[in-house]
Amino acid sequence: MNQDSVSPSVANDFQALRETGEAGGASLSIGRAVGRARDRVAQGLIRCGATPNRITIVGFLLTCGAAYCLMQGASHQVWYLHTGPGPASAWPALAALLLFLAGACDMLDGAIARVGRMGTRAGAVLDSSVDRFSDMAIYTGCFLHFALLPAPSVTYQLLALVALCNGVLISYIKARAEDIIPDCSVGYWLRGERFAAILIGCACGHVPAVLWQMAIGCLFTVWRRLSYAYAAVAALESGRPAPPRGPVPGWRGRLQLWRRPRGSIAYDLVTGANIAYIVVGPVFWPALLATEPWTDPLRRLWF
Repeated sequence: MNQDSVSPSVANDFQALRETGEAGGASLSIGRAVGRARDRVAQGLIRCGATPNRITIVGFLLTCGAAYCLMQGASHQVWYLHTGPGPASAWPALAALLLFLAGACDMLDGAIARVGRMGTRAGAVLDSSVDRFSDMAIYTGCFLHFALLPAPSVTYQLLALVALCNGVLISYIKARAEDIIPDCSVGYWLRGERFAAILIGCACGHVPAVLWQMAIGCLFTVWRRLSYAYAAVAALESGRPAPPRGPVPGWRGRLQLWRRPRGSIAYDLVTGANIAYIVVGPVFWPALLATEPWTDPLRRLWF
C-alpha cells in the first residue's frame, strides 16, 4: 500500500518499520486496518461529544472491572477450553471482554485527541498516569486472587508483583532516559504487547501462564532499556553517535528477531511464538495452569 493512501496518524504507527526499510508482515496490514477503523470511530465519537479524558476514564473503569474478575478467577480456566485439572468459570472470559473494551478506549482517546485537535499536555499526563493505574489494577487483581485462595500461593503472588514492577520499570526507564537522550523506544514488551498478552490469556483461561511470561520475559525489556539508556548517555557525553536501537550489526543481529520493529515479518514470528505459548503452552505443560501439584512450587521447594 502506498504510504500516501494512509492517514498520517496510521502511518506514524509504523514509523520505525519505514526507517529500517524492512518488508512488512501480517501485523503491518492488520495494524493499518485497525488504525483506519480507529480514526473513523474517533470521528464518530467526536460528533457525539466525546472527549479524550472521558474516554480515558471509561477505559480505566472497564479495566477495574476486569481486575475484579481476575480477583475472582485468575487461576480458573474458561469452560470452552477446559483442558486439564482445576476449576473452570466465566470470570476470565468476562475479564477478556472488559479488557477488549478498555483496550479500544485506550486506542480511541489518543485518536480523538489527534483527530479532534483536543490534545493537551494535561491530557497526556492523565493518559500516561491512567495507563500505570490500569497495570496496577490488573496485577493487583491477580495478586489478591492467589492471596485469597484457601491455600495462598506464594509463587503466583510473587509473579504478579514482579510483573507489575516490570511494567512500571519499562515505562519509567523510557520516561527518565528521554529527559537526556532523544529516544529510548527499545525492547519487545511495550505496553501494547503486554496488554494483548493479558487479554489473550484471559480469553484462553491461561492467566497463570501469562504471569510467568510477564514476570520473566519482561525482565529482558527492562534490562534492554536500562542498558540502551546507559550506552546512549555514555555516547552522548563522549560525542559519539547513539547505539542502534534495533539489532546489532553482523550475524548476531540477524538472530535478534525480537529487536525488529512492529509490523515486520520478524516481529510477526516473535509475536506468534508468544501467542502460541499462551494458547497451547498450558495444554502441553499443565504446570502453567497453577493447579496441583503446581499451585505453589516455591512453597514446595523452600518453605
